[in-house]
Amino acid sequence: MTVYLAPLEGVTDAVFRRVHRDCFSGVAKYFIPFVSPTQNLTFTARDLSILAPVNGFGVPQLLCKDAALFLWAAQALGDMGYGEVNLNLGCPSGTVTAKGKGSGLLADVPALERLLDGVFARSPLPVSIKTRIGYTRPDEFDRLLDVFARYPIHELIIHPRTRVEFYKGTPHREAFAKAHAALDRPLCYNGDLFCEADCRELMRQFPNTRALMLGRGLIANPALAQSLGGGEALCKASLRAFHDRLLAAYQAKYPAHVTLGRMREIAKHFVC
Repeated sequence: MTVYLAPLEGVTDAVFRRVHRDCFSGVAKYFIPFVSPTQNLTFTARDLSILAPVNGFGVPQLLCKDAALFLWAAQALGDMGYGEVNLNLGCPSGTVTAKGKGSGLLADVPALERLLDGVFARSPLPVSIKTRIGYTRPDEFDRLLDVFARYPIHELIIHPRTRVEFYKGTPHREAFAKAHAALDRPLCYNGDLFCEADCRELMRQFPNTRALMLGRGLIANPALAQSLGGGEALCKASLRAFHDRLLAAYQAKYPAHVTLGRMREIAKHFVC
């Protein structure tokens, strides 16, 4: 079973990804929380820090609605040594969607088509997409599937909720089934996979799914991908060892108040 770590802003930073990789096996790809290229074709100092090769291993994710900006950023990422780039069509934050980015693009299909036309005409890197199934209603996904079918998407990662649902309610797995029927593209499922049983049931329902992207479930149980691959399950000793290494890594990089904030955000998810 192929497992990816979802990009959770404020949680899965470079320190977390590095320490997790050192402590546990099973994650095939770590996705980097999104960055946004600016209009003058630069990354901010913060974004450059996130993407620096010493920090930025994984798949970078771009939050962008302009094809020219995306293409510039993809080339810059390729020059840094990255081999893939992910387009974020899933972020439901109001500050993002108000700018027509993230899942805000799902409300404006012509704008989405213009973006994808430009991106897939000239991208120097393979482009995967992380998307929701619509902005307001699940039935919007039918039109989105028609759009996605026209492009050589490297991998389509589907969170089967709409933007207005955020992370509430039950994911619409019937929409994921529609994607399997409609698209000849590698598909990845993301959403409410909190334990080993959830993951195995999803793969039983959709055996042709390429990968599962885990977010909160893998933060709560950092050995989840490892145990899905046949390795050791989480125990209190391995969780404590992970916690201590993570704490030491944050203390080496940040002042005490920042370290405390990072650790509090992560530890509140732990299951034992």
